[in-house]
Amino acid sequence: MSPGTAVTNRHFQEDEPNTYSSFELGTELQSIPEPDGGRQAWLVLAGCAVIQAPVWGTLLKYVNNFRRSPITGFGLAFGVLQQYYASHSDELRGDVKSVPIIGTTATGILYCCSPLTFAVLSRWPKLRRFFGPVGLAISTASLIASTFVSSVSALIATQGVLNAIGCGLLFAPTTLYLDEWFIRRKGIAYGLMWAGKSLDGAVFPFIMDFMLRSLGWKNTLRIWAAAMFALTAPLLFFLRPRIPISQSTRPRPLSLTFLRHKDFWMLEVGNIMQSFGYFLPQTFLSSYAVSLGTSPMVGAAILAIFNATSICGNIGIGILNDHMAVTSVVLFSSIGSAIAVFLLWGFTSQVALLIMYAIVYGVFAGGYSSTWSGIQTHLKRKSSSTDTGLVFGLLAGGRGIGNVISGPLSVALLTSDNWMHTGRSWAFNSEYGPLILFTGATALCGACGSLLSLGR
Repeated sequence: MSPGTAVTNRHFQEDEPNTYSSFELGTELQSIPEPDGGRQAWLVLAGCAVIQAPVWGTLLKYVNNFRRSPITGFGLAFGVLQQYYASHSDELRGDVKSVPIIGTTATGILYCCSPLTFAVLSRWPKLRRFFGPVGLAISTASLIASTFVSSVSALIATQGVLNAIGCGLLFAPTTLYLDEWFIRRKGIAYGLMWAGKSLDGAVFPFIMDFMLRSLGWKNTLRIWAAAMFALTAPLLFFLRPRIPISQSTRPRPLSLTFLRHKDFWMLEVGNIMQSFGYFLPQTFLSSYAVSLGTSPMVGAAILAIFNATSICGNIGIGILNDHMAVTSVVLFSSIGSAIAVFLLWGFTSQVALLIMYAIVYGVFAGGYSSTWSGIQTHLKRKSSSTDTGLVFGLLAGGRGIGNVISGPLSVALLTSDNWMHTGRSWAFNSEYGPLILFTGATALCGACGSLLSLGR
């Protein structure tokens, strides 16, 4: 065996998930490209970042920031499509108050189905090349089909259920490819991928609002579906595995040894706790800005600022994951988020301070998902057999729990008057006071895994 081949074998065995054995690959092992660089690696990263637009951009149209409802839809920016439905109720049949269910259904399915889709694709890697195209076809077809119906229940089925299933099938294989191509620079890779999602939240709602006012919702969704397909279909050609897939028809056994590590459960609990409050500012920040006397567009702009600064947060925290222990990075993100909530939002009484809060919270809290790459690396070091793709799916599923529960919980946290009666015009003293305290407390709880691990 040549020295070059020996190095390749050692690199493969130490850094790769326990997916393919050198005995199965034989001489193909010598042709495996190095991770963390090269033309193909950067093409995969660029493709994954751009695909965040059809995956998450489709869902961000359902967020309800300007109207309170018993069931609040969550996403990444203000819900221009949901607002359009509310103001054009004559175009729909059924209870328009049920429209927010589209958002909660879509985001809930996308997040909570991640453990299943990532587990299936980890056990049967051959399915990865089919999931992307099938998911894109389902998502595109469901959006187009929704333009030929007029009942709210049909919209929930097409835009809420089918569209989310398609997006989930598209998201899982692309993320697994990225996980395979980046190992030592996994943090910056995932940070750039999540930055694509934040960019969508800062830009697309304004484009969507213009199109809705100019073309109506049916033509807007048809154009969006066509653009999504045209943008994503060519990218799927560049998304390919770094390691040749074994021709064996046997399913690959999944290694679940990481479930026996306390570190996983501590960091997962912190991830879930942080998600309970993370989505609340995105839902109510604009409405709170309006309560200060600003226009709805100013409130939407503040939320766009949050998404824009989340780009920096995702990239910055991703870089930190490649150079620091994940427990320290999670602690950094959580404490920074809590300080922003308690000091900048809690004591704000003017728009300027609210803008500062959006900037700081976007950097610290907006990049929390980028810590997942650090958790994957941390667990891989604990056990070399850890399947990092499956870990990602479980972390996404944990975030989905917080996403779903925080909807009805937020309604219970809102009060009908100035509950503290301090005589000061702070946000803490407003009807949003309990919600702000809860958001800050859950931000601190996001560090519980780090604190327990560091203490141990």
